[in-house]
Amino acid sequence: MRRFGLIGNPVAGSLSPRLFEAAYGGRYPYDLIEGADFGRSWQRFLDGYDGINITAPFKLDAFRSVDVLSDSARLCGAVNLAVKTPDGIVGYNTDVDGVVLSVQETGIPVSEALVVGCGGAGRAAAVAALRLGCRVTLVNRTPSRASSLAAELGCGWMPVEELGGSDSGSWSPSQGAVPRADLVIYTVPGPMEGLPDFPDAVILEANYRTPVLAGRGRAYVSGLRWLLYQAVAGYSIFTSEAPDRDAMLRIFC
Repeated sequence: MRRFGLIGNPVAGSLSPRLFEAAYGGRYPYDLIEGADFGRSWQRFLDGYDGINITAPFKLDAFRSVDVLSDSARLCGAVNLAVKTPDGIVGYNTDVDGVVLSVQETGIPVSEALVVGCGGAGRAAAVAALRLGCRVTLVNRTPSRASSLAAELGCGWMPVEELGGSDSGSWSPSQGAVPRADLVIYTVPGPMEGLPDFPDAVILEANYRTPVLAGRGRAYVSGLRWLLYQAVAGYSIFTSEAPDRDAMLRIFC
């Protein structure tokens, strides 16, 4: 029987086992593999599992340890899912899929994306927005981090201090005017001063426990959808079977 799990530290409170059980009616085992030593956790995967999810703080370690990278994982510089294949261990980043599917579910067309935050979630969000066909502007408290990531991904950037003051619809590939965003992806863990409302935008917020931008856009998508859809994408890779989305969604209710 195929066996799957999650490695990270800590993982004791993870919803992943319940989500996976709901996805497939308990037909496949799914274990939490907790430990501060990545090498030991990775070896447990190699010795006894067909695929694993990876969470903090091991996504970069996993990126360095797989044999083959998906395009999304390569662009994100991080792996949150690894699976054994005849060609070796393949690493994926399904956080990108989570954003893409969450936005597509709204049915609202988007073309100009603003990504707030340039950490791991922000990088995945930017890659996803590019996949959606958007022009992307990055906003970050530390301008050097935004400019570096923008240069790497081929998108625009601006300091957070300039975000609230521009009424221009133009877009610059460097420091400059923010576009009239129709998609805002907020990946900062807490509030950021100076953020305006985005009345014409779909807003997707990574942190579903303490939302910051709820009610400040055309449509609001909770980070729970992001969490759900990255799991849907990942579980499909694990099993080659479509998971039961409705059963998974009931875990959050």
